[in-house]
Amino acid sequence: MPTIVRDIPYVLDRLSWMREREIWPNGRRYLWTDAFGVVLLVSLFRELGSERYLEEARQVVAEVERVLARDVGFRIGEEPDRDGQCFHYIALWLFALGRLGRIEPAYRARALEIAQQVHPRFVRPDVGVYWKMTEDLSAPYEGIGVGALDPFHGYVAYRLLDEDELAPEIADMKALIDESVRPLHVTQDLGLGMMLWLGHFFPRERWADLQRHRCLEMLQALWIDPPGYFCREPGQPAEKHAFTNYGISIGLQASGGDGGQSEQIHRFFESYRAGDEYDLAAITHVMACASHFPGELVSDADSADGGP
Repeated sequence: MPTIVRDIPYVLDRLSWMREREIWPNGRRYLWTDAFGVVLLVSLFRELGSERYLEEARQVVAEVERVLARDVGFRIGEEPDRDGQCFHYIALWLFALGRLGRIEPAYRARALEIAQQVHPRFVRPDVGVYWKMTEDLSAPYEGIGVGALDPFHGYVAYRLLDEDELAPEIADMKALIDESVRPLHVTQDLGLGMMLWLGHFFPRERWADLQRHRCLEMLQALWIDPPGYFCREPGQPAEKHAFTNYGISIGLQASGGDGGQSEQIHRFFESYRAGDEYDLAAITHVMACASHFPGELVSDADSADGGP
């Protein structure tokens, strides 16, 4: 069985620190961070039974709807340079709404609505899933093509929401996965972590088994020990980011591939400072919390194939 970190005191202390500095959940909206944050709050509600965390999750969802929602889909973030829409961000948001929807079904219904609306805008059967599109979803973002991991994000998010209601959309994603999985070799740090995380929901499927082995092998090439962190790409030993390492940690924990690296990552990045905007960015600290307590990010026994 995978070893999952459950450092609740760390998470509660970090959340309090973020609230005091208006970093999160009371800071500027960013869909990736808010998705992981909502799952974190649902996890704390499940763990501690306090309505405070459930209410806070509701508030974050309401703010995302108010600030980032468009006629169809969601803007990447509130900051001026976070325009456009990214499919894998939306897929993560669907996952978060699905986790909240296991407590309050209206959120799952909203996720189904979003999935059915955005799917035909982003997905081109036999071609791929556009990684990023203009904010009105009228065209791919200039200079951006299809994403390598986006079909996997969509496939997992859709299956976890409703295999019957989203059967056509799931079939589209599965066809794209079958076409792309064998030649796909992920090399970037966060992509490796996310692929491990995605695959752990359906570990007996061929794509998940294949990519798990490839990702774990590639991560060995990125591991810098001492002091204990994953670099960005092969051949870039000095380039490192806290939030991407926390993402790898989540993937390692979920997939059962954590051989002690999460503990080393936590120790290293607790004192490391990059000297840039990421030191105080919500994404860094929300991902740190998720790595210290993956909670509802991790599969449970309710699924027929190891999914939720």
